[in-house]
Amino acid sequence: MKTLLGIIGSPRKHGNSELSIKEVHRQIEGDWHLKLMRLPELNLLPCRACYQCLFGEMRCSQKDDFNLALEALVQADAYVVAAPTYFLGANASLKRFLDRGLSFYARLDQLWAKPAVGVAIAGIKGMEGYTKLAVDSFIKLTLADHRGSAVLYGALPGEIFLENNARDTAAELARAITLERSPSRSSFPSCPVCGGDTFRFLPDGGVRCMMCSGSGRYVVADQSIQLSIDPGDHPFFRSYDDAKRHAEWLRGMKEMFLARRKELKAIAQDYVKGGEWIRGAGN
Repeated sequence: MKTLLGIIGSPRKHGNSELSIKEVHRQIEGDWHLKLMRLPELNLLPCRACYQCLFGEMRCSQKDDFNLALEALVQADAYVVAAPTYFLGANASLKRFLDRGLSFYARLDQLWAKPAVGVAIAGIKGMEGYTKLAVDSFIKLTLADHRGSAVLYGALPGEIFLENNARDTAAELARAITLERSPSRSSFPSCPVCGGDTFRFLPDGGVRCMMCSGSGRYVVADQSIQLSIDPGDHPFFRSYDDAKRHAEWLRGMKEMFLARRKELKAIAQDYVKGGEWIRGAGN
């Protein structure tokens, strides 16, 4: 039996994020066991930027639930992540988990190219903001094989199944998980490097993919947008080797810091004084 991990980026129990994941599981073919993980319920502390996870055991030293969540990702055969829109963006639990993502490189072999799909939920049609981009980025940055994602609309629990084609969408995502390889990209303009569909249009015909940060050009021809995007000098999830190179680059930053420590300290020291801090009760 295979394991499908449902990653719920919503604090609401039995809400649309949870229901959409369970519908994908209902639609998936074969013998799949569903495990569920609600990120807002986990104790996920903010990253301390100590970089200890890049060296030695390559394990985050903080005493919380992060390693539990990471192990769930490692053990799953595939996963689906769903998150609601809060103020035009995904619930912050997704980003809090990703901020600890340097620990992913210790499990690169187990995480790489794991089939995954995503769902963004918005209460008002057209008001998803960058939630889908956040869900797509979560899949890419956890080193999975992005098989597809969709936006579903509904504010009330269960509303996504009233007027949307939510069950059809779930069926498509379920099929994508079980394919032997990633399905072909949609007919909508997508990044030729990573498949992302969110872009920043720059002056003079320039364009930048907001998922992989690849830059290039765009032209409008035959009533469609055609994109030409280069992966850039520092891609880190385009291929397995890219991910390994990025991990080595991060480790090399320690030596770079030690070599320029005095120079950098002198710059920082100039900014030590100045400003009035607002402190919380615990500081």
